[in-house]
Amino acid sequence: MIRKLLLSLCLVVAAPLASFAADGAGNYVEGTDYDLITPALRTANPDKIEVVEFFWYGCGHCFTFEPVISQWKKTLPEDVEFHGSPAVWNDLMKLHARAYYTAEVLGVLDTMNSVLFQAMNIDKKRLDSQEEIEALFVANGVSAADFNKAFESFGVKSQVGQGEARARSAKITGTPEMMVAGKYRVTTRKSGSQAGMLKVADFLIAKERAAKAQ
Repeated sequence: MIRKLLLSLCLVVAAPLASFAADGAGNYVEGTDYDLITPALRTANPDKIEVVEFFWYGCGHCFTFEPVISQWKKTLPEDVEFHGSPAVWNDLMKLHARAYYTAEVLGVLDTMNSVLFQAMNIDKKRLDSQEEIEALFVANGVSAADFNKAFESFGVKSQVGQGEARARSAKITGTPEMMVAGKYRVTTRKSGSQAGMLKVADFLIAKERAAKAQ
C-alpha cells in the first residue's frame, strides 16, 4: 500500500516537471509566447526569412536592447534578413524615423544609430528639429548638404510612410517589438524579457525555415 502511494505521488510530481522541461526546451506557443499577424505582411525579399525590429530612439528599453540585438544580428544565418523599422505615432517620432532612413541612405547607419540613441537617452536631447539632427550628422562626418538632401528626399519620406503602415498592419503597440516573416509579432510582455524575445524569434525563424523546406 505504501509503495503504491509513493508511486502515485511520484507520478503527480513528475507531470508538472515534464511540462516544465518541454517549455524549457523552447516549444513556444502561439497566443501565449507570440502573436500571429493576420493577414500576414508581404516581406521585402521572399527568398529570405525577414526579421524586423520596431523601435524608437527615445525609448529607454530600445536603448538597452540595442547592444543586445546588435550582437544577435551577427549570429543570424544567411537565409535571414534583418531590418530596423522606426515606430511612428506622432510628428516627433516621424522626424526621428527620417533621421534613421537618412543615415541608411548615406551609408552611416552603423555610426548614427548609436549616436542618435545616446543623444536622446544619455544626453537627454529631444531632437525636435531638423537642425538639431543635422548637427549630429555633421559632427560625425556628414556634410550639411548631403544630410539635408537625403533628409528632404522623396525616398526617405516614402520609407517613413511605409514604416508607419507596416507597424499599423502588424498591430505594434509598443517598442521594442519584433516581427518574423511578416507573420509573427514578438513582444517582451509575452516573451518575458528582451532576451526572451530573441529566443522566441530564433524559434520562429526555425519554424519558418522548416515550413519553407516543405
